This record gives sequence, C-alpha cells and structure tokens, in this order.
Amino acid sequence: MPRSKKGKRGGNSSSKGSLRQEVLQLQLSKTALSRTGKNGVKGESGVSDDDLASDVLSHYSSASESASVIEEGTGEVVDEQTAQEETEDKLKQCIDNLMDKSAKTRLAALESLRLAFSSKVLYEFLLERRFTISDCLERSLRKGGGEEQAAAATVCALLCIQLGVGVEGEEGFKMFRPILSSILIDSCASLSARQSCARALGMCCYVSASDDAEDLVKSLGHLENVFVGAYPLGDGSLPSVKAGIPALHSAALQSWALLCTLCPASRIETILNHHLPRLHACLESSEVNFRIAVGETIALLYELGRDIDQEFEYEDCDALCDSLKSLATDGNKHRAKNDRRKQRSVFREVLHYIENEDFTEEKIQFGIETIYIDGWMRRRIYDAFKEVLESGVRHHLQFNPLLRDIFGLGPPLIMDASVKASRISRTERHLFNSAAFKARTKLRNKVRDKRADVM
Repeated sequence: MPRSKKGKRGGNSSSKGSLRQEVLQLQLSKTALSRTGKNGVKGESGVSDDDLASDVLSHYSSASESASVIEEGTGEVVDEQTAQEETEDKLKQCIDNLMDKSAKTRLAALESLRLAFSSKVLYEFLLERRFTISDCLERSLRKGGGEEQAAAATVCALLCIQLGVGVEGEEGFKMFRPILSSILIDSCASLSARQSCARALGMCCYVSASDDAEDLVKSLGHLENVFVGAYPLGDGSLPSVKAGIPALHSAALQSWALLCTLCPASRIETILNHHLPRLHACLESSEVNFRIAVGETIALLYELGRDIDQEFEYEDCDALCDSLKSLATDGNKHRAKNDRRKQRSVFREVLHYIENEDFTEEKIQFGIETIYIDGWMRRRIYDAFKEVLESGVRHHLQFNPLLRDIFGLGPPLIMDASVKASRISRTERHLFNSAAFKARTKLRNKVRDKRADVM
C-alpha cells in the first residue's frame, strides 16, 4: 500500500509538470509567432528565447498565486466549519466516554469537558444533550471515587453557567443540588470532592436564580453547617482541625457569602447578628487563606448591612478594627513572605472599607469592553466565576448572555468597524456599568421580597 500511494503522488506531480511544460511550449510558440514577420523573419525587438521563457514563467507564477489566494479565502470558511464539526465530534465522544466502565477514561472525559465548557460558549450544542450529560454527571457523583466526584462537581457548575438563568439551568440545579449537598456534608467523603461540591453548590444556586426560596435556604444551610466547624468553642478558643479542612471551610464560606447577595433584607439582619461576632473571632485562625476568606466575608456583610441601613455599625467595631489593623501590619517571620504580603493587602482594603467605606476599584478588560469591580459583592461574584471558569472568564464575559446580564453588559457585541469607531470614554463606561448593575440589583430585590415571607 505505501508503494502504491507513493507512486500515485509521483504520478500527480509528473502530470502537473508535463502540463506546465505544455503550457510553456504553447506560450513560447505563440509569442514567437507574434514577434516574427510574415516571412518568418525576427522582428526588430530581437528578443531571445530565454527572455520569452522568463516572461511566460512569470505569467504562470502570477496566475498560480492569484488562484491560491482565492482558494485560501474559501478555505478559511471551510476550515472554520471543519474545526467546529471536529470539536462537536470530540465533545460527543467525551459524552460517550462518561459512560465508560474505566474510571480513567471517565476522568479524562470530565477533564476534556471542563476545558471545553470553560473556554467556549456551547449553549446550542448542550441544549439537546443536557439530560444525557446531567445523568452521566449524577452517576459520577454517586458512584465515582473522590477525584472523579471533584471533577464532576466542577463540570456541574460549568454546565449550569452554560445553560444560564432559564428553565434549563434551573432544571440542572434541582437535579444536582441534592447530590452536591450530600457529598458536601459527608465527613467520610474525599476533602477535594467536598471542596468542589461546596463551590459547585454555591455557583449552581446563584446561577439558577430560582424563585423557590426553599432551594436557597437549604443551600445556605448546608454550606453554613460546614464552615461553622471553624467557629470558636464554648470557652472562646478556636477548634483544632485536621490538615485540608481549612480549605474546605474557605470554599464553603465563600460560596455562602455569594448566596448571601441573593437574600432578602430580613434574612441579612439575622445573618449579621449571628455571624459577624463569630467571624470576628475566626480572624485569629492560624490558616492564612481562611483568615483572608473571613476578612473578605466580613467586608461583604458590612456592605450588605449598609445597603439596608447606611448607618449600620457592628456593635464591637473598635475591637474588629484593632484585629484588622494587626493583620494589615502583620510581620511574623514564621509565615511565608507571599502569605504575609497577600494578607496585608487584603486586610488593608477591608479596614479602609469598614472605617471610611473606601474600596480599591479593579478594572477588568476583555475585547473593547470593560467592567469595574467597585464593591465587595461585585468582587465576590466575579471571583466566584473566575474560580470556576479560570482563564475562560473573559471569553464568557464577551459572549455568555448569563455573565453579561449579571454584570450589566447587555447582549454580546457584534464586532465591526462602526463599533470600534464609536468607543465611549472610560467615565461613560463606568457610569453605564454601575447603573446597569444597580438596576439588576433592584430587579433581584423584587425576587428577594417574594422570598422574605418564606425565610
């Protein structure tokens, strides 16, 4: 077989070469006739055969280049369609592999789906396959090992982000919530699986934006049951926990803080009274990442309290500020240098916000658009999506209707010359984004009011 293929290629190249020679000879003869007189006498120009051959070859080369440009233009469209078809075929194969008997094959399929879901918007493709994928993910969560459960939980969150706020996303959340909650509160389950389930439960619940207050209350309760394990004991001392548990507490606390942004005012008041004193005590934790999560949550709760009442003040505010100042200037040498730097940076911001309501604005650019992170609630929402989508968060900000709605960006832009020419100033963008975010918050407050009676 290899010889026959080689012979075939040789035949093609030789036929092309002979065709080129025939064209060359034909052009030479025509040109020679046009430059000779009626009696076969060469004209006054005295052009040699070599010059004629050079002219013909130049003409042949130009024609070939023109043809190749045309083929390249049409080829790009074909290549794009082919690439899309190949991507969909690979995704279909990954979905089939989720049902494979081999745990290694299923794990590889979950990783491929995670990468695809985080880097592309695949709503149309997933819409007709969502039940199959959901069933496979549920099976992995129920029967898989710890690594498989952790990967499946992440893909659950990504699937809900892909399906969005509509009925499809809500269906996915209602299917995943019981099993994610079950793994989260199971002390015998893998720590990595519990941590992934904590993030997935918070993200799925937030994305679904269900009017059913019961789902929100249950999700808040399950997450709260996990991180209260870090709260001080009856004598005021902090409990000693096993390695890896603080990371689980941090994930549960951050997801809980995300869901607090959906709660009605009556629920927020209860949360502030119950949790602020205990979170204050957790600032003495020996785990730097947990301390940082606690500090950011305290700032977020303060912002929620000030949204309800501009004069809101924590009853032990002076002691809280002293604790924050100590952490903002912490120079203990037994802590890693990077940990100290990160801790000081975060707690300086928390302290400035609590004392003066100052917040260091963060600018996120993607394409020609920009969003501004100008508050602790907005930062927690953005960070939650960034934790799940990773490097694909900017792509989803550009093209995913769910994220564009959450951050008040409107429908995805159609990029053309007129759009690029009509770019607005930074101040105008900032004002527009802030107004859109506030309008969305007011709209969600109406949903909160509906939940208030249930809570």
